[in-house]
Amino acid sequence: MKEIKSVYRAVPAHMGDLTTFRAMPTQKIQHLDPFLFLNHHGPQTYKPHNNGLPFGPHPHRGFETLTFIFDGDIVHWDSSGFKSVIHEGGVQWMTAGSGLIHSEQSSKEFTEKGGPLEIIQLWMNLPSSLKMTPPDYKGFEKDKLIHIERDDYTIHLISGTVEGITGPMDSPTNLTMMTVDIHEGGDFEIAIPEGHETLFYVVRGEVVVNGDGARKLDLVTFDRNDGIIRVHAEEESKLIIGHGLPLNEPIVAYGPFVMNSEQEIQQAFKDYEAGKLGTWS
Repeated sequence: MKEIKSVYRAVPAHMGDLTTFRAMPTQKIQHLDPFLFLNHHGPQTYKPHNNGLPFGPHPHRGFETLTFIFDGDIVHWDSSGFKSVIHEGGVQWMTAGSGLIHSEQSSKEFTEKGGPLEIIQLWMNLPSSLKMTPPDYKGFEKDKLIHIERDDYTIHLISGTVEGITGPMDSPTNLTMMTVDIHEGGDFEIAIPEGHETLFYVVRGEVVVNGDGARKLDLVTFDRNDGIIRVHAEEESKLIIGHGLPLNEPIVAYGPFVMNSEQEIQQAFKDYEAGKLGTWS
């Protein structure tokens, strides 16, 4: 079994009336190369006639975002012309690359009627060779993901290959990404290849992973040796699991941009101000 290095608790990072916990970066963990940032919004219930998500138009360059919609919905709209609405159980995968402006807000239906909301956004770094790749976006409703159902668990596969089955998203950095639902008392295991960094986050429930306990809002880190992660669910649980090779490149992040040098960050701001990341009307 893979060795657990640490278990980190997500910290409060609330945004107005949006309940938010940040798993990374925090004072205790900066990133897990190539995974940069994880915000957990909700769970909470919005009343009718609400303002919905607060993520209006803002720029990005140099990385990717993967957004998990566990409850509620998100309307994605960006300056490259991509637009979609994704509902409960779906995901949005955006490659910012050379840069764009986008917004992530609740649908008109949600703001009028309200309802439960739980959303997680993960940032994944791009290597220097891909930081200026053209922007791209893929939205997958729940029925467009691959669902691997077993007696104890269900894997909702987004990218990579698990149990001989390949997910619908072709990750430009060959990341394997999934969510896993495990029934109370159920067991799940996954093999992680040599050299890969692992992302393991407990969205809901309580589990025993490789002999150690972890519960909702815990980020578990492992060594990079090849080995098995074994999970036993003490109660109904939901996990985000991902893995991939670290980039081993300098990470310089400032606000909405993640590059390899301060000079590249400065250029990103200049390009944004000059309208080179697109315009918003």
